[in-house]
Amino acid sequence: MIKMKKQDEELIAQHPWLLDVSGPLLAWYDRQARILPWREQNTPYRVWVSEIMLQQTRVEAALPYFERFMQALPTIKDLADADPQLLLKLWEGLGYYNRVRNLQAAARAVVEKWDGNLPDQYDQLVSLPGIGDYTAGAIASIAYNRPIPAVDGNVLRVLSRLLASRADVTQPSVKKEMRSLAQAMIPSERAGDFNQALMELGAMVCLPNGAPRCDQCPVYHLCRGSQQGIAHELPVKPPKKQRRSIDLTVFILICEGNVLLRQRPKKGLLAGLWEFPHVEGWITAEEASRWVNQWGGKVLDNHALPKAQHIFSHLEWHMTAYKMLCTSFPAPKGYIWADRSQLSGQIALPSAFRAYSKHLPEWL
Repeated sequence: MIKMKKQDEELIAQHPWLLDVSGPLLAWYDRQARILPWREQNTPYRVWVSEIMLQQTRVEAALPYFERFMQALPTIKDLADADPQLLLKLWEGLGYYNRVRNLQAAARAVVEKWDGNLPDQYDQLVSLPGIGDYTAGAIASIAYNRPIPAVDGNVLRVLSRLLASRADVTQPSVKKEMRSLAQAMIPSERAGDFNQALMELGAMVCLPNGAPRCDQCPVYHLCRGSQQGIAHELPVKPPKKQRRSIDLTVFILICEGNVLLRQRPKKGLLAGLWEFPHVEGWITAEEASRWVNQWGGKVLDNHALPKAQHIFSHLEWHMTAYKMLCTSFPAPKGYIWADRSQLSGQIALPSAFRAYSKHLPEWL
């Protein structure tokens, strides 16, 4: 174990049995850990990109994106120099596009300050765009074996159940205390493996939403929440705020083999990305055709498409759409007529429109 601060020593002294977790947990991890590309080659760059991708994204969904990203941009220098549109295309469908924008901004800082070598110190890592407390701890421990905790939602859940803690894990003071406990539990010789083991336990066994697989848990005998029969009730969080709901009508306008797109504002939701034109509210096919008439085109064929929904963290889009074949007209300001090559190789469409964009190759 690493040398602890006095306050951390006092904290772990209240839960000394937590120091017994690392042995059985690491033995389980050695047997059961998933084979993942960033674990097989845990270079700092690969660990960093994987951690950014895994924010708000399931491992299974991130895997093909990670492989494609590494193939296109194998070094931090490549990432720093990449065309921003290429980055968005590589990220297309992952959502939360500020992640990749921050990734490039941080890469440029790393090239400028550290000659393209990602630093191994927590304070330096956390100073970079898009790298917070958890990601800095993950990089430092997994890539450099620094004994720094990496406390994400999985780890908070595991620790809450081990402690049978009903403290609200969204509170900064509670997160700080959990981080201190995790710090005290790290075996210095296997810091990265220990952090990954805690995360793996939360992802594969100590599951959220009231369904822990206690019979498969390597530290079941140490878990106070399981012993008290309350593990399924933990961790404690405040009720989620209700998301705002918006109805949209989406226009899939096709003319001479091209589709009309517009660029979103540079700030705010889906900043700077291209999208299908749309208006708030659900309108009729006739009303949709009138929009095209206002732009100077004439609708030759108009078909309603299935309704679709996309959920953001704070917002829900409930969409209806029309596929409209139309006569040629100049793209309005801020719009473009995009062809198949642009859609396949340059322009990134948000996953919010996946229900409609996935059909485009059949239409063009």
